[in-house]
Amino acid sequence: MSEHEGIRKRARSVSRAEEIQAFEQKARKKQPDKPTDGLSPTKRFPFSWNSGFNNFTGFVNWTLLLLSIGGLRLLLENFIKYGIRVDPLQWFYILTGQDEAGSEHPSIILIVYSVVPVVLCLLTEKGLAVEIIPAGPGMVVHIINLLVLILLPMVIIHVKDGFSLVGASLVTTVYSVFFLKLWSYVQVNMWCRTARLHNKGSLRRQSLSYTNLQLNNHDSGEKKSSEDSKDSKVHLVQYPDNLTLKDLYYFLLAPTLCYELNFPRTDRIRKRFLIKRIFEVLAGTQIIFCVIQQWMIPSVKNSLIPFSNMDFTKASERMLKLAIPNHLAWLCMFYILFHSWLNLLGEILHFADRSFYNDWWNANNIDVFWRNWNLPVHRWALRHLYFPMVEMGYSKTQAGISVFFISAFFHEYMLKSLGRLTHLQISQQMCVVRGARSEVNIAAVSVPLKTYKIWAFMGMMGQIPLSYISRYVERRYGPRFGNLVVWSSIIIGQPLCIMMYYHDYIVVHHGKSLLENYSHV
Repeated sequence: MSEHEGIRKRARSVSRAEEIQAFEQKARKKQPDKPTDGLSPTKRFPFSWNSGFNNFTGFVNWTLLLLSIGGLRLLLENFIKYGIRVDPLQWFYILTGQDEAGSEHPSIILIVYSVVPVVLCLLTEKGLAVEIIPAGPGMVVHIINLLVLILLPMVIIHVKDGFSLVGASLVTTVYSVFFLKLWSYVQVNMWCRTARLHNKGSLRRQSLSYTNLQLNNHDSGEKKSSEDSKDSKVHLVQYPDNLTLKDLYYFLLAPTLCYELNFPRTDRIRKRFLIKRIFEVLAGTQIIFCVIQQWMIPSVKNSLIPFSNMDFTKASERMLKLAIPNHLAWLCMFYILFHSWLNLLGEILHFADRSFYNDWWNANNIDVFWRNWNLPVHRWALRHLYFPMVEMGYSKTQAGISVFFISAFFHEYMLKSLGRLTHLQISQQMCVVRGARSEVNIAAVSVPLKTYKIWAFMGMMGQIPLSYISRYVERRYGPRFGNLVVWSSIIIGQPLCIMMYYHDYIVVHHGKSLLENYSHV
């Protein structure tokens, strides 16, 4: 029997089976027992992978309701056990450093001093532009200026007394941002000088302004005259006309880390949009403070003894208990910083490029998460570190490791620069719980700890092997499980780092006597 005859025979068999099945169903319906309609096997089991069923809206609602009930139970448990801990007045004392007896304000002095490296950078660029300063010595001046800029706050905060929490945080944040921005400023101007020396017709990595794009596209389809093209070029800032203090400080205040000679601009300020962003910043900050006071502080304190005794069961329970409020505060911080605050700055400065984040929550591996979670830093890393290293002959792996190394350094830099404050306030009270205000002062500043550990640095460098793991899970088990790895690292990694820093600081600076005091609390 040939192959075609076999296929026709099987087709006739299938058709015959369907006819028999249809005849049986008709016969069953005529029975007096009133049988139900017959269903195909694939339609009987919605949980089967091959069923084609994908409507699980009810389960999503069930999950949200279950999470809400669980969160409400934890909320009631916290209120019953600790009472109402939220007190904005206590935050005023902590953030302003009113407990410090000194009348000096070193944070303000350091903020004002930040003008010096900025002006020095601009003067050096002007000297390089007019060739008063040779290229080699000019770059040496830039390198020394940037090193002093990033190291000065860390040294001063550890040596000088009188820093408040908000002051130390503001200083380290401003100096870190200025370091990255001045790096970009120096490098972009170097590209412009190189282009001018080689007599290139256009400046490297220069973008048109928003108004110029509108001007160039207005007459599309029509023949451009030479006069029109000259008028369009007049609106573009050319090197070295950009070397002004106004241009530099606009860049320093703009919500971007990458310098351009011509930034995209908006035409007006949307007042309603601006008011919404201001309200979100103020309300969201208070929500974070409330979560820290009411939930995170007790969880961090209660984790000290189990963590010190290496009781893995209790320590894991405390870490999971801390993970929920910490993750809530982290999500609020993300929204306030990347959506509310940066949009607020962009609206005030007429800055048109508002791409600050992408859908990082859908990331299937760690690499995608870091590309989408913080776009200003990601663009800076690619433009000023990754691609230049690749062009210099380094491999992509080496360039990627360098990016993670710089990011890890700044994570650790923020903690160590703020550590002096923690040491002063906790040492004054000897970490003995004496009333509500002392309790808040002890625990609220226990995140930025003055210890010579490198947990934050190692946490960032640990993203490299975690990247390989997440990509393997994505390839082996699918994107859904890769996304679970990303979320797990975010939810579990942060509270573990907080607990380790808090424990190490207490043990290093106050020893077993403090552990005994806490064991009776």
